[in-house]
Amino acid sequence: MLIVQKYGGTSVGSIERIQAVAERIVRAQKQGHKVVAVVSAMSGETDKLIGLANQISQNPDDREMDLLLSSGERISAALTAIAVNELGYKSISFTGRQVGIITDEAHTKAKIERITGERVKQAVAKKIIPIIAGFQGVTESSDVTTLGRGGSDLTAVAIAAALKADLCEIYTDVDGVYTTDPGIVPDARKLDKISYDEMLELASLGAKILQTRSVEFAKKYDVSLVVRSSFNNNPGTLVVKEDEEMEKVVVSGIAHDKNQAKITVISVHDKPGVAARLFNAIADANIVVDMIVQNISSDGKTTDISFTVPKTDGKKALKITKGIAAKLGSKGVYLREDIAKVSIVGVGMRTHSGVAAKMFETLANHGINIIMISTSEIKVSCVIDAKYTELAVRVLHDTFELAQAR
Repeated sequence: MLIVQKYGGTSVGSIERIQAVAERIVRAQKQGHKVVAVVSAMSGETDKLIGLANQISQNPDDREMDLLLSSGERISAALTAIAVNELGYKSISFTGRQVGIITDEAHTKAKIERITGERVKQAVAKKIIPIIAGFQGVTESSDVTTLGRGGSDLTAVAIAAALKADLCEIYTDVDGVYTTDPGIVPDARKLDKISYDEMLELASLGAKILQTRSVEFAKKYDVSLVVRSSFNNNPGTLVVKEDEEMEKVVVSGIAHDKNQAKITVISVHDKPGVAARLFNAIADANIVVDMIVQNISSDGKTTDISFTVPKTDGKKALKITKGIAAKLGSKGVYLREDIAKVSIVGVGMRTHSGVAAKMFETLANHGINIIMISTSEIKVSCVIDAKYTELAVRVLHDTFELAQAR
């Protein structure tokens, strides 16, 4: 059985943890499996590197940031390979370039276009354990790129797809996927399995278990995923295709995201092409827009447009929006960062009515005002004041009885 194992920052956060990871890798190899490991940077290392760059510049060049940040994973990969070698098993570390992870040229948020993987395949054939630096690749012109926050998840899933691995194990500091953040709700329950679609929604809505694009990739290429802890041997959560049992559960989980900012453009002309002009400019800057609300004024001639973006892109999006808004004759542009998004997710919503109403009523009963609403077949999201985030998560978890075993 060919297994790709990914270890996050806390799993390789110290020399002792790296040695423990090496022992786990070797244990799987001893059991007769072929193992390929992908590692993140040691916990705190990426933020440290960002801090160093910001001491020099408040707006460092994206290309240089990619080269800088990719070093964190390279350190982890080399140290893990050294640790595996010390246990008597042959191991070699690889960078994204050496693996042949080819990406587009969107620095800091690159997308994988293809993986050659020849050197990894050769190593596995020789019973050498490859340790791959996650989070990174190279462009066709050999510039180093990174895959965005949590990009090591994407590296692991993409490697698993390229190698046609039997299983991709995502090792983290939690036992699996929970109904919500156990730090907010102590009786949050670990899920035995969850569908790709539900995991995709939870990941995109703020659950920090898996990177969104890694789940998209897993679904597209039918990669079997399991999320489990590197700190114990407990069974994790399987991320699989949807089945009939899953559809019986109305709500499977609750996610929250405080990395949200809302931009409002006041009073622009209500005519075709205005929204396209604004959002094309934001898309050209590789900024992802989430919710959009457009209100028509009483005279029917002007409109207000509000939309949300990641808080980390808020000021950049504000600058772009102000430039476009001035040309459109807007009366002003406002940025609000004291907001959060709370979401309920479940494939059972497709066949059950009244779920959104139940969510809105619960929030209203606890004095929580809804600023914006977004829905899909299997999720309902509400933007609220950030100060009510934890309260909203707790009361919704109670309302939908998620602590109870299904």
